[in-house]
Amino acid sequence: MRLTARERIHALIEPFVIARKTYDEALVVEVEIEAEGVIGRGEAAGVDYRGDTPDRMLLQLRDLSEWLDRGGTLDRVLLATRLPPGGARNAVDCALWDLEAKRSGVSAAARAGLAPLRAVETFVTLGMDSPAAMGAKAARWAERYGALKVKLGDADDMARLDAIRSAAPRARLIADANQGWTLAQLNDRAPRMARMGVELLEQPLPVGRDDELLDYRGAVPLCADESLDDRADLDRVVGRYAFCNIKLDKAGGLTEALALAKAARERGLRLMVGCMEGTSLGIAPALLLAQGCEIVDLDCPMQLVRDVDGGFGYRDGWLRPNGPDLWG
Repeated sequence: MRLTARERIHALIEPFVIARKTYDEALVVEVEIEAEGVIGRGEAAGVDYRGDTPDRMLLQLRDLSEWLDRGGTLDRVLLATRLPPGGARNAVDCALWDLEAKRSGVSAAARAGLAPLRAVETFVTLGMDSPAAMGAKAARWAERYGALKVKLGDADDMARLDAIRSAAPRARLIADANQGWTLAQLNDRAPRMARMGVELLEQPLPVGRDDELLDYRGAVPLCADESLDDRADLDRVVGRYAFCNIKLDKAGGLTEALALAKAARERGLRLMVGCMEGTSLGIAPALLLAQGCEIVDLDCPMQLVRDVDGGFGYRDGWLRPNGPDLWG
């Protein structure tokens, strides 16, 4: 078994702004694992707010590659003992799923015990900008997409939502504060958001302040994002959030993400699947997870000047199962 990894830089159509950062390009690490002439592929962006950069991922992957070259063996169970949750493990885990599917002739979905994959509608994300600019973009996008996600995080947030709802009165709306609010702001804004029909709000408070949400009085369901990576974090979010946002990069791959989804559902949490930046190669494994999620936010390839060959295309905001040449 041989592992190779490389960084890929993908140009964005325009800068993408959230509360904590502006993204000017998408940086990902692509992994290939070859065994007996068959190659499995995976991709990860990492979790930047955890310090999970492409450079760090490449160092982890170099060590893993050298271990394999010395005669080490690897499967998805052993992988969890060799790498911590994060982008490097995600890329390798997904490459192993792809390799298993190609070697067996059985799709990754079938190997995961899923029915044939169905198309899902993704929310399409509006990065932070002025209320007027976001409203104008929402008006254009609402002609093509039925579900919009709004990035929030400062004093102009309600003006943004007002402008977007006025411009797109029939669109489904969710919002993401990316840890940018206080509890007082949340309780003040939630009633207006409910009247606008906002279906969900992600991560209003900073990580570590989840217990304050026991005093949340609003009707808009809250979703844990930065507060939840894998199953070890479930105790922190149960009883404080209605939803959890599962991302392959945070969980460390499709294997843990599927296990997390099952455990979260058993504990009464509703499910959302999200993504970091990247191409359709990184999104294809998440489509398996999306089959059991109420909220799907897998639009990151739509921000790219050019997606990978065989990408989803995102016609009208829908992801349709990809061909086997892409992944799985």
